[in-house]
Amino acid sequence: MLLNAESSFLAVIDVQERLLPVMADPRKVLWGTAILMRAALRLGLPMVVTEQYPQGLGPTQADLRPFIPEGALFTKLHFASTGEEGFLERVAGFGRRQAVLAGIESHICVTQTALGLKAAGYEVFVAFDACSSRQIASLETARQRLAANGIEIVTVEMVVFEWLGRAATPEFKELSALIK
Repeated sequence: MLLNAESSFLAVIDVQERLLPVMADPRKVLWGTAILMRAALRLGLPMVVTEQYPQGLGPTQADLRPFIPEGALFTKLHFASTGEEGFLERVAGFGRRQAVLAGIESHICVTQTALGLKAAGYEVFVAFDACSSRQIASLETARQRLAANGIEIVTVEMVVFEWLGRAATPEFKELSALIK
């Protein structure tokens, strides 16, 4: 099953100022998430960016804020975004069946959101090199659980190149340069 730009939306889960610094390899999360957000913007994919209790965990990390489209922020208290009132309605409004997720923490909010989207009938892909947890063991356990439950584990490059579909386009030139 390949990703298709016309069928996909991006969900960035809780990459927030007070949470990101305590993750294992926060720079990897920031780099991968920024590329996915820029690709989604360039290719016209809808996006939702969640913030878990921003009063305590702060807003989305400053480097990512320029890539958040107007109206894309979604504040939540539930760990599973899908448990928050209005989330499933928002993503249903995109009219797309493929969900690409990135964010933190992998074993809590990313996993619970991924499983909730799958239960709601979406094809779910987690860009695992744009995810993290505080502990490596939690990250690995999340990967195993997601895969065991039929969630596709992918990389940022896989997502971008599947969304692009082919080379020799202005989008390819611009987005492939971000990965090099």
